[in-house]
Formats: sequence, structure tokens, C-alpha cells
Amino acid sequence: MLTSVSRISLFRMALLAGGGLAASGLAQAQEAVAAPEAQVGADDAAIDDAIVVTGFRQSLQAAINVKKNAVGAVDAIVAEDIAKFPDQNLAESLQRIPGISISRDAGEGRAITVRGLSSQFTRVRVNGLETVATSTDGASANRDRAFDFNVFASELFSSIVVHKTAEASLDEGSLGAVVDLNTGNPLAGKAGFTGVASVVGTYNDLSDYVGPRLAGLLSWRNDSGTFGVSLSAAYQKTKVLELGNNTVRWSQARFDSVNGAPCFTQSATDLTGRQNSGGTYTVGRNAACDKAALAFHPRIPRYGEVKHDRERLGLTGSVQFAPTDATKFSIDGLFSRFNADREEQWGEVLLRSNERSIDVVNPVYDSNNNMISATLNDAWVRTEHYLRKSKTEFYQVGGTWDQDLSDTLRFTMLGGFSKSDADIPVETTMIFDDRDAQGYSFDYTDMKSPKLTFGTSVTDPANFQLAEIRDRPSTVVNKFKTVQFRTEWDVAEGFTVKAGAMWRRFNFDTESYTRDTAVCGNGGLDRVLGTITCSASSVFGPTAVYGIPVTAQLAQMFNLGNAGQPAGNTNAWLVPNLESTTALTKLYDRALVPDAGNIRGVQETTKGGYLQFDGKGELLGLRYALNAGIRYVKTEQSSYGLVSGTQATVERSYDNWLPSANVAFYPTEDLIVRGAVAEVITRPTLGSLTPGGSADGFNFRVNSGNPFLKPFQATNYDLSIEWYFAPQALISVAGFIKDVASFTQSAAITEATFAQTGLPASVLNPSSPAALNPALLNQPIWTLTTTVNGTGAKLKGIELAAQIPFKIFTEGFLGNFGIIANATFIDSDATYTLQGPATTPGGALVNVDRTAALANVSKQAFNGTLYYDDGRFSARVMGTYRGRYHEGASGTGNVLEGYGSMFNLDASMRFKLTDWVELSVEGNNLLDTYRYRYTDIDANRNYENNHYGRNILVGARFKY
Repeated sequence: MLTSVSRISLFRMALLAGGGLAASGLAQAQEAVAAPEAQVGADDAAIDDAIVVTGFRQSLQAAINVKKNAVGAVDAIVAEDIAKFPDQNLAESLQRIPGISISRDAGEGRAITVRGLSSQFTRVRVNGLETVATSTDGASANRDRAFDFNVFASELFSSIVVHKTAEASLDEGSLGAVVDLNTGNPLAGKAGFTGVASVVGTYNDLSDYVGPRLAGLLSWRNDSGTFGVSLSAAYQKTKVLELGNNTVRWSQARFDSVNGAPCFTQSATDLTGRQNSGGTYTVGRNAACDKAALAFHPRIPRYGEVKHDRERLGLTGSVQFAPTDATKFSIDGLFSRFNADREEQWGEVLLRSNERSIDVVNPVYDSNNNMISATLNDAWVRTEHYLRKSKTEFYQVGGTWDQDLSDTLRFTMLGGFSKSDADIPVETTMIFDDRDAQGYSFDYTDMKSPKLTFGTSVTDPANFQLAEIRDRPSTVVNKFKTVQFRTEWDVAEGFTVKAGAMWRRFNFDTESYTRDTAVCGNGGLDRVLGTITCSASSVFGPTAVYGIPVTAQLAQMFNLGNAGQPAGNTNAWLVPNLESTTALTKLYDRALVPDAGNIRGVQETTKGGYLQFDGKGELLGLRYALNAGIRYVKTEQSSYGLVSGTQATVERSYDNWLPSANVAFYPTEDLIVRGAVAEVITRPTLGSLTPGGSADGFNFRVNSGNPFLKPFQATNYDLSIEWYFAPQALISVAGFIKDVASFTQSAAITEATFAQTGLPASVLNPSSPAALNPALLNQPIWTLTTTVNGTGAKLKGIELAAQIPFKIFTEGFLGNFGIIANATFIDSDATYTLQGPATTPGGALVNVDRTAALANVSKQAFNGTLYYDDGRFSARVMGTYRGRYHEGASGTGNVLEGYGSMFNLDASMRFKLTDWVELSVEGNNLLDTYRYRYTDIDANRNYENNHYGRNILVGARFKY
């Protein structure tokens, strides 16, 4: 039975877990769970088990050791060696852990959800230092606390540890989990030089592109094990196509006419004239018009292509010096650069805000009040060409001093700095319009694969005008500074006191600007060249001038590939040529206009300390280990934003006392029963904390921040039973309850005119309908919203997990197989106050209360891996299922939007030619699964449906 073990000696013990780089990952993982062997009294047999396994089995045993030796609920993934994580992305590796699901961007994992709580509620530490890494998604940069795992190459990390229960000594800020990402540990390696290189080619079958994925590590340790240094690097370049369709939500609106019957009259005596604008709508006069107005129709039905061109470079370095067994100094550095270009080409009809001019013919409705098909005349046909260039640079430098003052007293000093800078210098959209097109038809009988057909030629430049130009450069900068001091005192055998203090400062700053403009306003000379006489906005038809005439030099042909479209769909159209249209309009020479809602920031300083008691022993013959303590933290926030064009700053502070306790009982050597209870917090979302707000001139909404939001607070309860019935084997059942006192939610304050808000019209996007038609500013159609602390919610769930090597049942060939499987079932409910459908044609949206699952919670999630490993050849087939879930409030009268269920299948094979050469073949997303997003949880209206293709990776690894 192990007794008191010095922190430094843990690194020596880690060498027994398999040696080399895998040991370095395990050493960091063991350190991350606070010296587990010393806490729980693991016996030497547990370590001996780790000696005999190699290859993939070695990493499984290392991960089991981390879980088994912890007091709280912990899961881990340990790489055998550099470049051998089983997935192309850390998020994709994390989804193999029970209770974790992921969200994807461009077909690869980006953010995680732990036990039903989204990435907003998860804290991530890199080498022990909390940090935030920011990238861009389909819509914008991440402007919140969520951690973007796609910034980093997975090859840079040797272990991931997920803490699902809180401890007083563990950083606060998570309702879901604390995730530790660990890079190399040179003192845990063998003496002398160690070199590893990996060369992989990645092929995507949709983009038909082969890109490189390279990784290497060089490590050296002296013979005495007192000094070590390591350097690693990883590089990857990919090109992925995203093909599919999109609606940009569905909405209600009144049309010009339905089946030839006018919906508006120009005067009391004129019941026949249709002029595409103005007039009077009378509810009840035309039943067909009323039915069309109350039904939901797609706002911007379209097909298109998104090209994702991505490049990652990552570097890590570590220097460690241990002059004695009692002293160790470490300096760790990490740098990552993630370049991502996103290019979109769409062919669409802009119903949004233009329904007044459109004639509807032969509409068909379904049982969910959707206009699922119709033919449209006088429609706004639009084609778009979009390009965003983004670059995220992340770096972190940290230092650690571990010191044993005696056999019973030790301390750790930890400090460091990290910065994530996400820069978008170019976010350009150029738009062609044909605003009186005839014969356009849509058919959403199959919501996932609609048929969209243009009646007017969309390949003839003469039918189009260059109507809008946009550019929206922005930056997001996150900075973390951390200083921590931790002490441990072994008061007596089986009883340790831990105490510590910490100081952290987090800075979030974002700036966004626009160069947007519609080419024409309401008559007069155009706003771009100043040489075109524009028509008044009321003029409609083929003679209307609303943009720059399109010539062949300004356009390029787009041909849609395999986007899941049915026969008869229009698959080719002209889009703006970005080079020629931006040159003609001198877009990048235009003055930048502040985007008021996205010029804001938060400085958050947290300071406090903790006191924790760790114990182990026997009670009535039952062996146990426990920790209990309390953490105090004071949070000081200073947030700023633009209010009516002037920067305003709001300061406030609050403190929290966070008690927690974890206990593990050992009825037998192989059986562990764990329980935990804790008070936890997550600080409010950054986007909601800043004063000021934003105005949406497309959807007629004004949203203001709330700097006085209270943090999310919850009481977490956990209970689990784990059976380690054989080496590398585990069966476990875990139950959890998260009783959340309050969730923030968007709340509609009132409906008013824009003029009543007191905001200047300059805050509106200049190409929005509200900016182009000032009359809309004085209509009481604007919804004013803010974020408030809403009601609480309760989340309950069960995790089932099994890791079973077949060798415990049989020998030989079949004994080389094994399975890893888990399932998570979650029940949750929350009450949302939302804006539901209008009940009168053209009327205001109606507030509704809706009870549903918590945002981002899937009721079921499953993971399964079948593996084979004989020491020379290994293979894995991995399936992942995540059930349907919503992300929260939608818009335009839709109630809760989110994603449909999704299943992904991956596989890999590795063959060791020699002790220093290994070949590999891997496949990700082998079923080319489509991702379906809905815009209303009840009606299941299509938001988008797209796919990304399969990824095949072929490579070799070399080790010295």
C-alpha cells in the first residue's frame, strides 16, 4: 500500500506506465488530478498492470489508471505517442468520453458539450493555465467564453483529462467540466535523444484535395534525469467543400397577391390594381391572402457551396530542471496559428422584407402551417459571392516550480500568460440582384432536399445589377494572466491539508466595422461610383435602376455539385467576380463605419483561495478516500460598449463561497463507489455583459446588453459505481443532477418605433431594409430585447460505460479484439419566454412560454469502438451518435432552433513495420453524414442541410 508520495516522485512512477512519450502524457495527467496515488492508496499491482501492455492497449490502461486513482469523477485520454490521437481533432477525441458531445464546423469538431451543458459552461486549461482560444464559425468569430478546439493540431498534446466533479483546489467557473490539455514532459522520457516524425496525406472526396499533415518531436534528457528539453511541431493544410441548402429561417408576411387576387388595395374604390408597394391590407377581405400571410415561408431559399481552406501550424516547447528529488522547475510554451478562408457562392430568392412586391401562385401548405411550395412572380432573385479571411494566433507561456520542503510539506508556484488573437481583415460579400424575376418556384415537400427552380435566366448578365457591396473586418482578442500558489501538508498518514491562493485576469476585446452599402438609395446618384442615376425605391419593374449594370467581366459562372438536390433543380448561375467587382467599386478604399454592437469588451479579475482536506483510510472495514473543502472567489468586472455612439463603462463586483466534497469507497480492490456534491458557478456570457447593444435593420430588433447579470449558479450531485474487473477493463454507471438556480435568457421588453429607442439611424447596417426605407423607423414594429436572469432548471442524467478487452474471455486472434462503448441519457426541462407566430396577418409576434429541454442537451448520445491490437497491427472502427437538440431562441416567430440527430463513422488501421516505422490509414466521416439544422423545434422547418465529404488519411510514423 502506498503512503505519502512526494509530488516529484510521481514523475518517476509515471515512467512505469509504459515509458517514453506515453509516460509523459500520463505523468501530466496524474499531476492534473492532484497526485491520485497518494490520495487513494493505489496498490503496486495497478502500476504493474501498466507495464505489460503496449500500443493502443497501453493508452487505454493509462487512461483507466487516471480514472481509477482519482477521488472525483475523472475521465482521460492518453496518446501512446505524438501524432497518435485517434481523431483529427481534440474535440473529436473528447466525444469518445461518456457524457461529452461535440458541435462541428466545416465537418470537424470545434466545441464540446459536457453532460448537457454547452462549451460556455466548460473551462479549459492548457498545462494547468485557464485560457480561451477563439476561431470563426459559419456566422462570425467566437465572442464568448467557449473554447475552440479546432485552433490546435491534436498532435501537440499527449493527454486530455476531464474533471466532471468540482474540488476546492480545482479552478472554478464550470457548471459542466474542467478540461486539462497537456503537452510534453521531457523528464519522463528516456535518457538521450528521442525523435518522432509523422507524415500524412489527407484526402477529402468532396473537394478532391490532398493536403499534408506533418508532425515531429525532438526530446532530450540527461542520464541522471535532472534536465530535459523537448520541442514539437505540427502542420496541416486542408480544403473542404460544404454543399447543401439554406433558408436563413422561415417567417410570416403579407404578399402582393395570391393566385391572382390582390392582397392590397390602392384606394377604397380600387380593388384590382397591384403596384408592388403601398396600399392597404384589410384582414378578412381575402381568405387566400390571409392564409398566405399567416403561414411560414422560407425567407431566403437557396443552394450553394462553401469552400473551407484551412492551415494550422503549432509549436510547443518545454524545459525542465530537477536539481534534486525535491525540486523541479518547468517552463512550457505553446504557439498555434490557424488560418481559415471561407468562400461562399449562393443562388437564392430574397423573400425577406420583400414579400410586399411578390405574387404567389399555387401555394401548398402542410399541417405545420408551412407554405412548402409555390411559384413566385416579381421576386427578388439574388446571387452572392462571399469571402472571409481569418487568422487566429494563440500563444501561451507558463512556468511551474514544484518544491518538497520536507517529506510532508510541499508547494507549487504556477504562473503564465496566454493570448488568442482572432483577426478577420476581409469579410466581403458582393451581390447581384434581379428584382422583378418571374416564375421562380420552391418545393419543400422534402424539408432536407428542396427543389428550387429559377424561371428567369440566372446565367445572363443582362438580367442582373450589382446591388450591394459589403465588407466587415473585425478582431477578437482574449488574454489570460494567471498566478497560483498551492500547498500540501501531510498532517498524518492518510490525512492531507491543501491550501492555495490564486489571481487571474481575463481581458476580452472585440472590434467590428463595416464598409457596407446598397449601391442605390431612394433615387439620386448612386452611393458607390456617383455616376448612375438611381430610381426611387418605389419604382418597380424592368426599367428600375437599383445598381450597377452587370457585364461579363464582373461575373463568373458557378456550377453546383452534389448538394443533395433533386432532379429539376437549377444548378448553375452567375455570381459576382470578387476581384473585378471590388476593384470597380473600390470597396477596400471605403471608410470604415463602426459596428456599434460589436465594439465592446470586458475585463474580469478573479482572486481568492481555497482550503481542502484530503483523507483516506478505513471505516468499519471499508476503505475510503475523500476530499472536502471550500473555495472563495471574488470577481471584479469592468465592461464597456458603445451607447448612442459614446463609450460607456460599467463596473461591478461579487463574491462566491463554493463548498465541495468528493468521496470514493472501495468495497473490493476492483470496485469503486463515488459520490460528490458541490456548489458551482459559471460567469455570464460576454456578449450579454457589455452595455450598449445592436440594431438589426433586417429583422427590426434592437438588443441591449445587461452588465449586471448574475452568474449561473448550480448545485451538482454525482454518484457512480465503477468495476475494474480485469486489466484494461471497466464497466461503470454514473448518475448526475445539476440543479441550476438561474439561466439567462433573451427577453422582449416591448415593441416600439426605432425612433423611440433614441438610437441614431447610423447604427443600422446601411444595406438593411430599415436603412434604405426611413419610413420603417417610425413604425411600431421594432422589438426591444435584453438579456435577463431567468428561471432555474434541473438536469438529470445517467452515463453507462464499458471497456472490455476480449483477452479476458479468450486467447489468440479473438483475444486481440476489444470494445469501448458508452451511452448518456439526459432529462432536463426549462421554461423559455419566446416570440411565437403572429396571430393576425401582418401583426406583431406574440410572446409565448414554452417548456423544453435545456439548450444544447441531447436526450441520448452513444459512442462505440471496436478495436483490434496484436502489438504489430491495430485497427479501430468508431461510431458516434448524438440525438436531436436545440440551441435556444430562434427568430421571426420560430420557436427554438437547433440540429437534428447525427451519426458519424470513423475508422483507422496501423501496422508497425519495425520498432521505428509504422504505417497508417484512417477515415473520418466515412458515411458522409449530412448535418440538418431546423429553425423551429415543433415544425422542423429547414434552416440548412449540408455535407462535407469523407476524409481519408494515409501516412507513416518514424521514431528514434
